[in-house]
Amino acid sequence: MAAAAGGVVGGVAAGVAAGAPADAAGPAVRLDGLRFVSLSHVNDPATTNVFPGDPPFTLETIATIPEDGYFLQFVREGEHTGTHWGAPGHFNTGEPLADQLDPADLFLPAVKIDVRDKCRHRPDYAVSIEDIKDWERTHGRIPNESAVIIWTGWDALWGTSAYPNQDADGVLHQPGFAIPTVQWLIDTGRLGYRGATGTDTFSPDVGTDETYTVSKLVYQRHRISLEILANLAALPATGAWILAGGHINRDGAGSTALIFGIIPPGTRA
Repeated sequence: MAAAAGGVVGGVAAGVAAGAPADAAGPAVRLDGLRFVSLSHVNDPATTNVFPGDPPFTLETIATIPEDGYFLQFVREGEHTGTHWGAPGHFNTGEPLADQLDPADLFLPAVKIDVRDKCRHRPDYAVSIEDIKDWERTHGRIPNESAVIIWTGWDALWGTSAYPNQDADGVLHQPGFAIPTVQWLIDTGRLGYRGATGTDTFSPDVGTDETYTVSKLVYQRHRISLEILANLAALPATGAWILAGGHINRDGAGSTALIFGIIPPGTRA
């Protein structure tokens, strides 16, 4: 009982600590030793950038403590407003929607690939297979069924017109994954059946690609996409896990979400 109260667990937590599969054997890890960081922006109508064509985001106070005895707001937004995750059926008919996913699809080992230097002066940069291999030469192979997160530096632009970075024709200019890179991540198992891509931009696609080819590749089987991530400086390059929360709508395309980075003891960003 004392061990349980202290949050001592084996199996899953051991996998968290080692970046290993969730059922891997290993020493117990105390749950109270895990560190949580938020990877989500606060949704604020004054600052939240909305993807072109998505519904406006508003908050309306509908009850106050002086008048009603409680405080409550009415939220109007799309399912992908602000930091969010998308379900496979968001882009592919017949693939699982939010209420058809498994809890394990939202809890994944995470790697962060820092491409800020390459994106700083190249807003249409496409992260290449070689970029991934360069990262692996330093940090080791990406575990199968991981959340592969690119840190482009776009999180620092949130709440400004520089975030969508639209040109005179309304075309977005944001970095993303190259199409061959995502195909390679899938084919080699790094994304696998229930992996994810992640980014601090609107989408895993390069902004200029209006065919959404990368999204269509990612959004298959039980793979998800984590988008508009924040606070990526706090996420280590390897060793952490991500937990994607949010509400589950019937036949939902995903959810606005509080996405946590879960960092085991001894792991530093």
